[in-house]
Amino acid sequence: MKINIWQSFKIIYFCSPKVSRRPYKKSICCFRLPDITFNSFEMFAIIDFGGTQYKVEKDTKLYVNRLETIEGETFDIEKVLLVDNNGKVKVGTPVVKGAKVTAKVLEHLKDDKKIVFKKKRRKGYRVKNGHRQYLTQIQIEEIVG
Repeated sequence: MKINIWQSFKIIYFCSPKVSRRPYKKSICCFRLPDITFNSFEMFAIIDFGGTQYKVEKDTKLYVNRLETIEGETFDIEKVLLVDNNGKVKVGTPVVKGAKVTAKVLEHLKDDKKIVFKKKRRKGYRVKNGHRQYLTQIQIEEIVG
């Protein structure tokens, strides 16, 4: 059964055959769809940045590997794989021509510490190291496409 999500305030009735001795009766089920709020204008893009694909919208904040840019500087991301403009989807082969995403560098920081522990049993070999990845927080300013 196909349900349209835009009918969020309607009650949907459907009949399913009940396996019983009386095949002429049908069980009637009723359910109310969940209330979901949607933006009236939603545009998103899928970008390939630093070898990782991200789904971004306007004002989305991301953590990416450290960039060689100054805080507060804006830059363009040209590798846009897909653009959805309120239901109008453009899929690139491999990138969408003329599409770009403008982002702004918010800050440079370090990730939480990851513990790397190596051990070989019965040999007395134990090594404990820590690693903190250098990251840059960016904010998506604009999607053009």
